[in-house]
Amino acid sequence: MKTNTSRTDSQETTRRIPFAQLRHLILPSFRHHRLRILGGLAALILVDFLQLIIPRFIKQGVDALEALTVTPSGLLRLAGIIVFIAVLVVFLRFAWRYLIIGFSRLLEQRVRNQIFTHILKLDAQFFEKRTTGDLMAHFSNDLAAVQMACGMGVVAAVDALVMSLAAIGFMIAIHPLLTLLALLPMPFLAVATRILSSKLHKRFATVQEEFSELTEFSRSNLISIGLIKAYTMEDFQAGRFDRLGKRYVRSNLRVAFIQGLITPLATLVGSTGMLMVLYFGGSLVIEKTITLGDFVAFITYLYMLIWPMMAIGWVANLVQRGLTSLDRIYGLVTSRSALPDPVTEIAPEQLAQPGFQLSHLTFGYPSSSNPVLSDLTLNLGPGMHGVTGRTGSGKSTLCRLLVRLYPLADGMLHFGGLEVNHLPLAFLRSHIGYVSQEPVLFSDTIAANIALGLPDAKREDVIKAAANAAIHEDILALKNGYDTLIGERGVKLSGGQRQRLALARALLCDRPVLIIDDGLSAVDVATEHEVFAGLKRHFQGKTVVIVSNRIKLLSMTDHIIILADGAVQSEGNHEHLLATNSLYQSMFAKQMQQDTHPAVALP
Repeated sequence: MKTNTSRTDSQETTRRIPFAQLRHLILPSFRHHRLRILGGLAALILVDFLQLIIPRFIKQGVDALEALTVTPSGLLRLAGIIVFIAVLVVFLRFAWRYLIIGFSRLLEQRVRNQIFTHILKLDAQFFEKRTTGDLMAHFSNDLAAVQMACGMGVVAAVDALVMSLAAIGFMIAIHPLLTLLALLPMPFLAVATRILSSKLHKRFATVQEEFSELTEFSRSNLISIGLIKAYTMEDFQAGRFDRLGKRYVRSNLRVAFIQGLITPLATLVGSTGMLMVLYFGGSLVIEKTITLGDFVAFITYLYMLIWPMMAIGWVANLVQRGLTSLDRIYGLVTSRSALPDPVTEIAPEQLAQPGFQLSHLTFGYPSSSNPVLSDLTLNLGPGMHGVTGRTGSGKSTLCRLLVRLYPLADGMLHFGGLEVNHLPLAFLRSHIGYVSQEPVLFSDTIAANIALGLPDAKREDVIKAAANAAIHEDILALKNGYDTLIGERGVKLSGGQRQRLALARALLCDRPVLIIDDGLSAVDVATEHEVFAGLKRHFQGKTVVIVSNRIKLLSMTDHIIILADGAVQSEGNHEHLLATNSLYQSMFAKQMQQDTHPAVALP
């Protein structure tokens, strides 16, 4: 249940990565949709200039009214022109929103696909360091921030730039000195925005990290809801969730404090400029230096400048949020797998009979200083191989290494006579079926779960695999049979049914090697025999590795390996080990006694 986010990851996200590196994530989308963007920007700029023209017509009307030279038809003509411009602005605004905001959604889709595709290629070590909640936050909050920066952020920046430059140009044309007075407070806003933006980056990075932690805590509790109820931990977990939520809110309030300063500062600067214009501009009108129409037009242009001033704060906010999230996404998509994945073509004749050859294999997890497996030398060729040993002897670790979830030094592991570090991962794994200790099932139909590795499989092939895994009759007993939705992680099925469903998935793929990591532990003895008979039929002449501590299952294999403290303690067939190995003898005696004297329920 522990979901604390790694502090190392937090430090990495707050370190600013140069934009020259970050831009490679978004530039391809800008290039691909450049015509769409240019069309949207053209519509946006045209809207700005149409808005800037309106004060010129207002000036004409005011000057004409002041000079008493205007006629009702003249005023009607000016009103008609302004209405026409307004209608044109409406259509152009729709155009730039559709084109530019639509582009930001397309960019979001591309980056999301890039993240997802990259994550699928990463190794087990990566997922040990990153929580699911953190990864989900990249797909939600971080992508939303990037989308807003590349959509409304671009719009607001271009709009503010065009509006401010054009408005200032018109203001200068009316009166240069008055324009200088109006813009006098602007440098203060620029300095304040730069200082506040730097603080915003750090605070928003903290918000994103805490959102990741909150998401992971929610996810882990939802998938473990049965356990939480069984231990009556509802109130305790709700309290922890409340504390995480309050911390997240506090961090958001610290961000809101910065955001709350930027916009009022921009408004203050604009209002100060307006105050100066009203005083000095009014004096110029009284002195007849400028006309009343010029003064009204000047104030209108200055009013138009208030939006760009406020937009500076908003754009700074969007850009800082976008860059912070882009930093986090960049850190994710530049993560590299420690597993070598050479791009080489392997001809079928190069591969001998699929199987594993281990030569002095030694392995330890990065988080531990002691090796889990030590100096293993084994030959796992065609046939049924059983692997057993006490808890912590390295059985599951061996299976994970065989399916290439962790890196190994050269020369320790060969597949079909070829060094595994010289084989593409997709090629190697396409030869191996894997059933893990905890079956991984999706909230989909039974047929879809079985056909995961072979989506185009025919229904009769799915049924055949289910029959060989001794799950076919159980499926038919369900109301919708193979079309039954099994719920999150197969919650509607028993443990034994989930394991056999995962086995059927591996059987359907029909690969030359099958590895079962204690994947039959929840199956009863009678069904276990049925499953093993199906494996015998299906994998005749192929390589099967079964990890189990059940003697009856092991006794049916051709070759048994006993691990102890990460090393091979003994190996041979059932009869040999029963005569020579004390651990195997004690396991046999204990299990035979349990079968002879089944547990009696206490009153």
